[in-house]
Amino acid sequence: MLGGYAGKVLWVDLGKGASWCEPVSERDALTWIGGSGLAAVTVYRRVGPETGPLSPGNVLAFFTGPLTGTPVPSSGRHSVAGKSPLTGLWGEASVGGHWGRELKRAGYDGLVLTGASPEPVYLWISGDRVEIRGAASLWGLDTYDTEAAVRQLTHPRAQVCCIGPAGERLTPIAGLFTDGREGRAAGRCGLGAVAGAKKVKAVAVLGGQDPPLAGRELLQPVVREAAASVRARTKGLADFGTAGLVIPCERLGDFPVRNWSLGSWEDGAQKISGPRLAETVLAGRFHCAACPVGCGRRVAVDRGPYAGVRGGGPEYETLGLFGGSCLIDDLEAICYANELCNRYGIDTIEAGNLVAFSMEAFEKGIIGPEDTGGLILAWGDPLVLVSLVTQMGTGEGFGAVLAQGFPYLVRKYGEPAAALAMAVKGLGMPSHDPRAYNSLAVGYATANRGACHLEAFSHVFERALAMPELGVEAPLDPFAVEGKGVLTARAQNLMSAVDSLAVCKFLLLGGVGVGDLARWLTLATGTEFGPDDLLRCGERVFNLKRLFNVRCGVRRKDDTLPRRILEQKRGSGGAADNLPPLSPMLDEYYAFRGWSIDGVPSRSRLSELGLGEFVP
Repeated sequence: MLGGYAGKVLWVDLGKGASWCEPVSERDALTWIGGSGLAAVTVYRRVGPETGPLSPGNVLAFFTGPLTGTPVPSSGRHSVAGKSPLTGLWGEASVGGHWGRELKRAGYDGLVLTGASPEPVYLWISGDRVEIRGAASLWGLDTYDTEAAVRQLTHPRAQVCCIGPAGERLTPIAGLFTDGREGRAAGRCGLGAVAGAKKVKAVAVLGGQDPPLAGRELLQPVVREAAASVRARTKGLADFGTAGLVIPCERLGDFPVRNWSLGSWEDGAQKISGPRLAETVLAGRFHCAACPVGCGRRVAVDRGPYAGVRGGGPEYETLGLFGGSCLIDDLEAICYANELCNRYGIDTIEAGNLVAFSMEAFEKGIIGPEDTGGLILAWGDPLVLVSLVTQMGTGEGFGAVLAQGFPYLVRKYGEPAAALAMAVKGLGMPSHDPRAYNSLAVGYATANRGACHLEAFSHVFERALAMPELGVEAPLDPFAVEGKGVLTARAQNLMSAVDSLAVCKFLLLGGVGVGDLARWLTLATGTEFGPDDLLRCGERVFNLKRLFNVRCGVRRKDDTLPRRILEQKRGSGGAADNLPPLSPMLDEYYAFRGWSIDGVPSRSRLSELGLGEFVP
């Protein structure tokens, strides 16, 4: 087996209560790399367009990459994938923390859950020991208490991935959470509900072996030098976490304000910013496995109505959507709502979009007090945020309706609601505005899981980052149109490779390039990878996910954005007047990809990528 791989994937059939291992072939490793790539081919081969996301036929696939658990910086990541119960399309969430590294150290490149248990269970994986244990005593616990209880039942050093009460109730915005109070979330696409449908409360893993590396002696000094460079170049992330992005993004017009309807919120952004968090509620910071940056924040609220908050603090996305999009400038209330989401097991991006949507829908009379149980959904009211998030988590009141997600709400309230739903393919938008960066418009429209800034991460090349290996000699004009389709496709190829390795994208901000990643992979595996090889693997992975969606009916009509983004200018701030011209950029994107004008990958391009067996 190639270096960097454990060499096997653990499969668990929950309906039969059986487990077994399957080898990772060298061919699959070279074709898909690992992480997101192996997850993609695993799900594609097992899940069809007829498969219900909450049916036993759906799979829940957890995959590490060949760099996971190695000395490579920021390599403590893994991907979780399956068919999304929120969108009915490709579902994936990437997460850091320590669980993925521990799965690799336990001797597995991945874990695939099939079928469904008749009763609640948790898995205990320690080397060759794989146990499916009853979880009746855990059912109903929040994620913090679940981790503590599972460690007591297994081992104090076990790493625990679990769902909260939202996942148990099959809430379509539920995620999977690791690292206890630090709240590392595989939050997107509702995959926590897939675990809940399978009656899996938690997966605890404990390992004891580092993966074999072909060139460990050569790799260690190389990555040690890279880690020092990354640490120096990302000092702002270390100092303020992703919350440090709030003020600059608001100035650039890249920050959601009042359900994405306004351009500026300067005073509010100051009150919920990284510096403000550091001055008030910061209690420490934490690192994901092998991370030289440490962007995670620990917060502690000691006074006032939200006293008692202890754990991972809100990230930029949460601050943007709970804060700017809802016009809430109470940082302690946002910290509390963030902790509620972590405990209940809810995606904060989806929750923040839904609360902002409900405030505007209430203002416009689309929903009223008779819908909300008398709750007045006023802009800027922290009690509304806390109340609705609590209801989302407990499955009570109007929050339980909101927690069904945008596809459900649009069906329920019709065209007036559709105009306010800030989602793509049913997935709520993260806290970056495509009106600030034209490539984001293409990226959101074509991302396989729905609105996602991370599938392309292209806006960094329109702001501050150059990468000649990607064809970006200098940072690009964010409002230019020509070339943005090509940029987005190339960036998606790179990010697919990054998620397959699997490492953190913040490495790119630290000066790591495609050549560095290819060299690390070469030294880890013992097989030569060049930059072009890595990008071609990423392109292959991205296209297979697109084929998954094409099987589910996705076409050009679905590669679009909320009308507000395409038609309503922000009106003030750094991107006051830009409206992204999506159609010509999409034409350029499709042409570069080798897809039809309707967004279907061509047979010839699929064959060139070695995807002939998947040609429909």
